[in-house]
Amino acid sequence: MPELPHGTITLVFTDVEGSTQLVQRLGDGYAQLLDDHRRLFRDAITAAGGHVVDHRGDEFFVVFEEAAAAAEAACATQRAFAGHAWPEGVELRVRMGMHTGEPNFRDGAYFGLDVHRAARICQAGSGGQILVSQRTRESLDSSYELEDLGEHELPGLDEPERLFQLNVAGLPSRFPPLSTARRGFRGMRVVLSDDSVLLREGIARLLEDAGFEVVAQSGTADDLLRHVGMHKPDVALVDIRMPPTQTDEGLRAAQQIRERWPETGVLVLSQYVEPTYAMELLGENAEGVGYLLKDRVSDVDEFAAAVRRVGEGGSALDPAVVSQLVGRRRRDDPLEELTPREREVLELMAEGRSNQAIAERMVITLRAVEKHVTSIFGKLRLPATAEDHRRVLAVLTYLRS
Repeated sequence: MPELPHGTITLVFTDVEGSTQLVQRLGDGYAQLLDDHRRLFRDAITAAGGHVVDHRGDEFFVVFEEAAAAAEAACATQRAFAGHAWPEGVELRVRMGMHTGEPNFRDGAYFGLDVHRAARICQAGSGGQILVSQRTRESLDSSYELEDLGEHELPGLDEPERLFQLNVAGLPSRFPPLSTARRGFRGMRVVLSDDSVLLREGIARLLEDAGFEVVAQSGTADDLLRHVGMHKPDVALVDIRMPPTQTDEGLRAAQQIRERWPETGVLVLSQYVEPTYAMELLGENAEGVGYLLKDRVSDVDEFAAAVRRVGEGGSALDPAVVSQLVGRRRRDDPLEELTPREREVLELMAEGRSNQAIAERMVITLRAVEKHVTSIFGKLRLPATAEDHRRVLAVLTYLRS
């Protein structure tokens, strides 16, 4: 792979508008559409001397040494998409955002505010639209048709950004208003870590839209620990596998956070079900800890609820992890006395759900859930301490049996 440029560069983020609807409409045919999209995009990027840093699904993060090369590639790509023969009735619309700056560069990865700014600029646009920052605008000559869209507040950035639209001759230049509204609510503070820039930025946008404040992002375990120590967030979201070995750096960092900053909740995200890692993370205390598969992020409401539970000192365990742990029972199982209904209640408790949420899931009354919980505490012979503490003890008993 060619050496990535650093210093002053232009960063470009792109993604397909309405990709979920396209998947539903085309089914298996979406794979061919995605292959064509990637081929056309890479051809234009390569011709302009760009470098693909990261790509995931229908998203790309690319960099260029010169702003003019980035602009040429963006225009060429939009023309290629417009002229391609897509399936009948389908129009592929890709939004693009670019910003020129000096991002931090270490271990083959880019970090810092300039990366976040470029990603937020892309997310503000519509399919087929190319948005550029003022810094990029100042780096382009008068041969480009640029329309001043005024100043806009971008999620997660303190200062407004003046945005410009790069028009492509022969293609539409009228688009809906930019999606840049910032929520007034400043919610829980989150530090987010993942070595994939695209996934990290996507999760950050979801959290910000749900009312959380993402105070820092990290691509390595060392950066994560530094940011947690600096910001003292309510929650740290941690990718379990991080550079340099892509094994368990994230897990080790999560355990350090639990030891050094116990007031910070830790929610680990994993690509696969790894029950052993989940139990290592839990230790002797399930308060303020969570373990979810990355697939759960797509259910935004459930994901946001899990982050909030962990930030408030509760727990959030992925149902798939719970199911695997449940399958590993000892012969002297202390849960043998529980009825099937009580086991179901305890399993939902292990996922971090409140009594009200359990009642809604099981379609029973809140009073019925409370009776089941009381019975569970009694059969597990848990001490008569605060209910929150007994819930944690019950969950740990359940998972370790």
